[in-house]
Amino acid sequence: MRMVGLLGGMSWESTAIYYRSMNEIARDRLGGLHSARLLVWSVDFTDIADRQHAGDWDGAANLLIDAARRVEQAGAEALVICTNTMHKVAPEIEAAITVPLIHIADATAVAVKAAGSRRPALLATRFTMEHDFYKGRMRERHGIEALVPDENGREIVHRVIYEELCRGVVRQQSKNSYLAEIERLRMAGADGVILGCTEVGMLIGPEDVALPVFDTTRLHAEAAMAFALA
Repeated sequence: MRMVGLLGGMSWESTAIYYRSMNEIARDRLGGLHSARLLVWSVDFTDIADRQHAGDWDGAANLLIDAARRVEQAGAEALVICTNTMHKVAPEIEAAITVPLIHIADATAVAVKAAGSRRPALLATRFTMEHDFYKGRMRERHGIEALVPDENGREIVHRVIYEELCRGVVRQQSKNSYLAEIERLRMAGADGVILGCTEVGMLIGPEDVALPVFDTTRLHAEAAMAFALA
């Protein structure tokens, strides 16, 4: 089994889901007492979040580049950035290391296409919904046109992520708000739902929505373990 390096802590709530998922996959695939060979670098998320909201993406990238290099030096044979939003600086991180970077949008796109979805709703941070690093990659590399909520919907989705889910808070009212946004996007032609922030699976799942649901956290973990166990 190959060693996978995780850049986590963004937030640690979802990094814990990555850790559990990857170990469950190793156990289920290999049996017995097997678990995943992982190196985890967990940042202090406030250092990243402050830079995100200040628009200091170079500063945030530099923090993760330093972490990525350290994880590679420690023996990681591939890198996983345990967040959708910070894939905005994935090209810079990828250029700074020599091991493969397993991209969350690519892992998600495989599942989206397999389900026959081409216009999925995307619920994520404002950065992921509004910037083109994620939607553009989906469109240009995979032919997937992600739909996002309107301005008010984007504000609701973003606020719940940072003020609630990243702090481990799960509220029914927020779940209802997310489901309302999904319904609006379904009426606009969405044929699936991408849980495009690694915490959103804490709030909603396939059992809540009639459309196909794509949990990026789980899909990314599966892609990483496919590499590890290849």
